Amino acid sequence: MNGFKNFLQFFFSLFLKQRHTERYFRRQKILESLNRLGTGNRLTSLQYDSRKMSQIATDDVPAAITRLHSCEDGLTNAEAASRRERFGPNEVEHEKPLPAWRHLWHCYSNPFNLLLTTLALISALTQDLTAATVIGTMVVLSTLLRFVQEGRSNRAAERLKSMVSNTATVIRRQALDTEALNARYAGEHLHVGRSAVPVELPIRDLVPGDHVVLSAGDMIPADCRVLTAKDLFVSQSAMTGEALPVEKFAEIDKPFTSIFETPNLVFMGTNVISGSATALVVATGQNTCFGALSARVSETDRTPTAFEAGVNSVSWLLIRFALVMAPVVLFLNGLTKGDWLDASLFALSVAVGLTPEMLPMIVTSTLARGAVTLSRRKVIVKRLDAIQNFGAMNILCTDKTGTITQDRIALARHTDAFGTPSDAVLRYAWLNSFYQTGLKNLLDRAVLEHVALGHEAPEAQTWHKVDEIPFDFERRRMSVIVSEGDNPPLLICKGAVEEILAACTWIADNESADVRPLDDRTLERLRTVTQDLNRQGLRVVAVATREMPAAQSVYSVKDEADLTLVGYIAFLDPPKETTAPALRALAEHGVEVKVLTGDSELVTAQVCAQVGFGHAHVLTGPQIDSMSETELADAASKHQIFARLTPQHKERIVHALRNDGHVVGFMGDGINDAAALRAADIGISVDTGVDIAKEAADIILLEKSLMVLEEGVLEGRRTFCNMLKYIRMTASSNFGNVFSVLVGSAFLPFLPMLPLQLLVQNLLYDLSQTAIPFDSVDRALIAQPLKWNPRDIGRFMIFFGPASSVFDIATFIIMWHVFGANSEAHQSLFQSGWFVEGLLTQTLIVHMIRTPQRPFIDSRAAWPLMLMTIIIAVIGIALPNSPLGGYFGFQPLPLSYYPWLAGMILGYAFLTSLMKKIYIRQFGW
Repeated sequence: MNGFKNFLQFFFSLFLKQRHTERYFRRQKILESLNRLGTGNRLTSLQYDSRKMSQIATDDVPAAITRLHSCEDGLTNAEAASRRERFGPNEVEHEKPLPAWRHLWHCYSNPFNLLLTTLALISALTQDLTAATVIGTMVVLSTLLRFVQEGRSNRAAERLKSMVSNTATVIRRQALDTEALNARYAGEHLHVGRSAVPVELPIRDLVPGDHVVLSAGDMIPADCRVLTAKDLFVSQSAMTGEALPVEKFAEIDKPFTSIFETPNLVFMGTNVISGSATALVVATGQNTCFGALSARVSETDRTPTAFEAGVNSVSWLLIRFALVMAPVVLFLNGLTKGDWLDASLFALSVAVGLTPEMLPMIVTSTLARGAVTLSRRKVIVKRLDAIQNFGAMNILCTDKTGTITQDRIALARHTDAFGTPSDAVLRYAWLNSFYQTGLKNLLDRAVLEHVALGHEAPEAQTWHKVDEIPFDFERRRMSVIVSEGDNPPLLICKGAVEEILAACTWIADNESADVRPLDDRTLERLRTVTQDLNRQGLRVVAVATREMPAAQSVYSVKDEADLTLVGYIAFLDPPKETTAPALRALAEHGVEVKVLTGDSELVTAQVCAQVGFGHAHVLTGPQIDSMSETELADAASKHQIFARLTPQHKERIVHALRNDGHVVGFMGDGINDAAALRAADIGISVDTGVDIAKEAADIILLEKSLMVLEEGVLEGRRTFCNMLKYIRMTASSNFGNVFSVLVGSAFLPFLPMLPLQLLVQNLLYDLSQTAIPFDSVDRALIAQPLKWNPRDIGRFMIFFGPASSVFDIATFIIMWHVFGANSEAHQSLFQSGWFVEGLLTQTLIVHMIRTPQRPFIDSRAAWPLMLMTIIIAVIGIALPNSPLGGYFGFQPLPLSYYPWLAGMILGYAFLTSLMKKIYIRQFGW
């Protein structure tokens, strides 16, 4: 009963999965609104123009506006409409879901289904409707099961890309009715001309040359050049992988090597953390960097994954074997029996028997069960094939931010000016962050959280705020003036190291508990300390103080002078606590993890060292640019950490690893990860990732954790092992049957088995194998990555197949000599005996070769497989003795036959066990 219960639970759970995904969608938050734009850009041949963006960046503001043929107060509606006709709407293409009919064809069109369809048609034409029905049923069930399961998963992914309403604040020149307004205000000396008015417009209506207003929380609606900025911090993590927000301002003051490092350019898909700005739209829709990546993902066909290539190679191996053996059987029986019609029907039945027609059904059922299992573990499978790729994966490439790290900024160090830990510096930094007004940036929040967690906050009631000098990008620092009790006011300044040092003339010396002048020698020593902190991957902020006169009441930027440097606070995106154990677990299971990030090499190396990568050498994007494909393949296999990468770098690395024979997984959630996700054997994203990443992915995680991946890897290997069991057992038993048929056909005056009997035996055997997806798997078999190996399957088939033929031929001899089934008049007795022996040895031997261990002792099959084996064995024994036996050409077997049958089954089990030991010793398992 438990076996049937498991069957019912499985197939029922396929339909319940729809409800599971619906609950999942209700939990989702719309985090990436800009990336949910529709399709339909009119431009067909697009390539991202980074050269144009670089030119715009180096122009001054008037020159940039002129280059875009815009005006200082924006475009008019008429001008914008004209440009929209030329450039199309500001929309980004997404990969379109396949129409239902194409998806159904995709689920059907594999080599086995096509061959089985051909066999079904031939069977129908030759009036063998039973065979046609059996084969057709297998094809329909496997195709529909895959269609339904993948359809539900794809609809789940589509819901993640639902449209939302998006607007942007755009400055448009309004052509006003000057005559009416001048008449209305006659006598007031008011003359009205044109006016620049901010308006809310749908993002899709933006065009190059528009001026947009940006503020905290906004998504950047297009690729833009910053015109004015106030305290503008932009998060580019989705585009570049940088954990920390980037400062942006109108002009550049130093050369840049990448457009993403340009301080006056902002890109579609990134978002404003704090501050405000006006920006000039340079590129829209598919002409943006985001659009170019999206088009590449949408238009590029996937290369066959390791799973697809493996299944196809195994399929063609078995098909070629069938195409060779079936004609041999045809000619041998035609020549020896003289009845070419019967020989043709028998050869066709042999071809069906040789072809594991349940393979598509078993594969799809196994993958579907894996999808249901993974859905309970916070994993949504978009493509069923991806589950097996999980198990075959031996290299996992992952981004850093949010996967290895916590994707939040934390205070890592607080030291005095010479690098010694100092609580006094932390106290001053906390006072500065606590008392400043306005929107606190990520660094301020990190200071406040660190102190709150450590319960080290100064007594706030003993301090009070006197004044504040706000931050600006010219000074790159900000100050608060606070006072404690009756003490004189204290100015506490916090900001970029160089800007703070420029305002300092004194330094606090903790060793002497005194203050001394800041000379050139000490300044060099200080720079060495900060550079050492930077090399550790830390972002350093300096803290300085100055006692102010008690009588002073008004404070300004001029007071940020003659400061005393007290020390530094340093920040880092800390690694997750689960990262190191997950990396160890993946390594134990034969999966090597490589980090591919757009962040700096210093930050990346420091984080990776903390989670167990050691002090590995970091390969950077600029170094990759100078490498040939051969050099990159060698470097990609040797290095574990890659930093300062563009999307193209990531894609090249994935291709290089795949071309080197590895099965590669890629985990990422940003715009910059989409191309690599598409290129990998298995793309893995998360539910909070941008849409372009989720489109390119095969699997979506509801929790961004490497621990979840470990579960997926093991489930993929269990799935693979169960598929491999069916292929190995079916291929070897079919080979043995054909060998037996050839021997019998050469020496018997009648067919060793009727075509209908052969089809029934094959169908019953296949039904016994439908429980394989539920079988247990030995832990030793999933310890390392698993790959399809047609050579291994062919070797297994040839090695174990003839073993069954030994006992088939023994059955021929026993039926001929012991039971007198040696003429056409007694052929039904002969055929009944071989039918039962062949079915039982095929079915029961599953338990012998499903595991390299001792069956029933060290490794037992799961209850569904055990139950189906017993049921089919009982049916096989009962059928010749039942009233239906005559319909199939059987006759009852004498009781004296069954001791011989038991002896042959035990002998087959012994011989198979012996050969299994030899096989494992020679080839492994």
